[in-house]
Amino acid sequence: MDNIYILMIVALAILAIADLVVGVSNDAVNFLNSAFGTKAISFKTILVVASIGVAVGALTSSGMMEVARKGIFNPGEFYFNEIMIIFMAVMITDILLLDFFNTLGMPTSTTVSIVFELLGAAVAMSLIKISASNGSLFDLTNYINTEKASLIIFGILLSVIVAFSVGAIIQYISRSLLSFRFEEKPKWVAALFGGIAATAITYFILLKGLKGAGFVPGDFKNWVMANTLTIVGVSFVFWILFSSLLTYVFKVNVYKFIIIIGTFAIALAFAGNDLVNFIGVPIGAWQAYQNWQVSGVAADTFRMTAMASKQHAPTLLLLLAGVIMIITLWTSKKARAVLKTSIDLSSQDDVKERFEPNWLSRSIVRGSILISKYIATIIPFSLQERIDKQFLMPATIQTKTINNEKPAFDMVRAAVNLMVASILISIATSYKLPLSTTYVTFMVAMGTSLADRAWGSESAVYRVAGVLNVIGGWFFTALSAFTAAGIIAYLIYLGGAAMIAVLLLLVILIVIRNYIKHKNKGKSIDPSALKKTESKTVQGIIQESATHISTVVSRTNKIYTNMLKGLAKQDLKSLKKSRKGVEKLNSEIDELRDDIFYFIKNLDETSVRGSNFYIIILSYLQDMAQSLDFLSKASYKHINNNHKKLRFSQIKDLQEIDQSLSELLNDIEIIFKNREFEKIGNVLVRKQKAFDYLAMKIDKQINRTRTEESSPKNTTLYFSLLMETKDLITAIMNLMEEYYNSYKKK
Repeated sequence: MDNIYILMIVALAILAIADLVVGVSNDAVNFLNSAFGTKAISFKTILVVASIGVAVGALTSSGMMEVARKGIFNPGEFYFNEIMIIFMAVMITDILLLDFFNTLGMPTSTTVSIVFELLGAAVAMSLIKISASNGSLFDLTNYINTEKASLIIFGILLSVIVAFSVGAIIQYISRSLLSFRFEEKPKWVAALFGGIAATAITYFILLKGLKGAGFVPGDFKNWVMANTLTIVGVSFVFWILFSSLLTYVFKVNVYKFIIIIGTFAIALAFAGNDLVNFIGVPIGAWQAYQNWQVSGVAADTFRMTAMASKQHAPTLLLLLAGVIMIITLWTSKKARAVLKTSIDLSSQDDVKERFEPNWLSRSIVRGSILISKYIATIIPFSLQERIDKQFLMPATIQTKTINNEKPAFDMVRAAVNLMVASILISIATSYKLPLSTTYVTFMVAMGTSLADRAWGSESAVYRVAGVLNVIGGWFFTALSAFTAAGIIAYLIYLGGAAMIAVLLLLVILIVIRNYIKHKNKGKSIDPSALKKTESKTVQGIIQESATHISTVVSRTNKIYTNMLKGLAKQDLKSLKKSRKGVEKLNSEIDELRDDIFYFIKNLDETSVRGSNFYIIILSYLQDMAQSLDFLSKASYKHINNNHKKLRFSQIKDLQEIDQSLSELLNDIEIIFKNREFEKIGNVLVRKQKAFDYLAMKIDKQINRTRTEESSPKNTTLYFSLLMETKDLITAIMNLMEEYYNSYKKK
């Protein structure tokens, strides 16, 4: 029987390695986004600095391992075999959950995951024990460390409010003093800012971090704690002098220096705080196994009271974990993919918003506007004018072009992000609270964005909706972690070794599938997708828009034909696919229209007239997409409502219209694909013929309705299809005329 526990320990060790890889892929956003968002330092340099921070942080995380062993449940109330079931359920759930969020590219909290997984698995095992002993539900408090668990959960939730508020306040003060022209300020200002930031990081990271380091002698720790004020004073003087040396002598940008040490600090704080999330459970299981082995008692009768005593994690294991984290940091593509969400939500410039506004985000923005207007009536106008001047961005920062990729925010905001987040995380670490680094770093970034006025009237509802979506995802993490861990613990209790084998196989298959899916994601780029116009000249606009027209016409032809086929066969699946195709086309055209501002900004002075042509072209393309949207929705609605099938004569007429339209669209596609613009005239002469053909079909249906048609729904649908097809042809011909006229004028 002992062999099963040895195998479980081995399985937990393997799961720990996998969890480190999956977890770092998720949490890398915590310490990379600020430095990466400024574009001030190369990505390679950022990774080197972060790697050093992770290595040091891993060695100082020993004290945090107690959370996994006794922070959530009372180990003395469980037998060894029950503890192993809890730990196994937690690790299996953790990998599946984190890998799921990584695949979506959404940052989630590994701390929340592990806390609620431990809670869910422990509650499930406690309920099993209570049921077996005919106990009461109130006995649950004997098994769960409610005081410590409540403190941890409260700390995690409180961190959302505190991180956002502190980040906003510190950024507002920093920006009010430094403005967006911080590099034009006297050098002593930068040196002073660098000294304050570096001192804060030194105190909260290096000094507080020593408390958890198992390799640091106790006497040295006591000396540090006894001389804290002296060390802080000396540190402040040293960093002021060092920052001055960098600024005055070596002409080094002190803000870059702050970002570098800040990245090191937040990486150190991350590893010191979050390493328990990845290896705390396997180390706890190993120590429990050692205690059980020494006892010589049966696994189902040995109470784990020894786990309640303080035990340091082996330094070698911590170092090994740090190495795995560093390797993952350098090699994981998912780690880089998760960066985008938080950077986009905190960007100073307009970006393609990932989230749609909702009633709550709109209400919050409206409320904030009313509050700001009220505050404006209280603050003297002269003071308000001075403050507004500090938040005014120079034109060189405001202007953005398509080709020139700019930083998402400046170095002052990045420095504040890193400094505030590292301080908050380190305070929590010093009190052995597994504060969520994801919550803290994300909410600090959102707070500084708000204070920096990055959420303007054109982006606020989208950014607030994004923040609400991410926070909602965190609550989903907690609920799903608790539920899934409880279910898996119960399944292991019922199925034993066989169930563990099945679950481990399931983990392997899911992780491999998601890895392959993510790896192939970048390769599966749709070649027919519309791309932004990057030309600066009229001639270039004509050429690039020809590609757009060719693509839209081709996709229109395909969607229209497939829609009519689905309608004729009453194939709901085919019609649904056509609707998705139209939605995708509409979305791509909307993206092009949303980019018009930057397109016009990017034009040469001699080519401004090309903007009018491009706007009109996009308008006609949108008209085409809207006609397709109406056609696909009307067809889908008719079949989805189980209305009568179209008559054979109606289907035949529609097929003839489709054949005629398909020939027209094929000719147009060839003309624009081969750039044979002189042949557009041959298309335009077919305009009246196409309209006459549709008029004939309409007359034919009118006669059918008077003599033989018996279905009002069929008649309504058929006339709707014919009239909207006429609108589609009108948009196509208007597009051809506009293009032909511009071609002749060039």
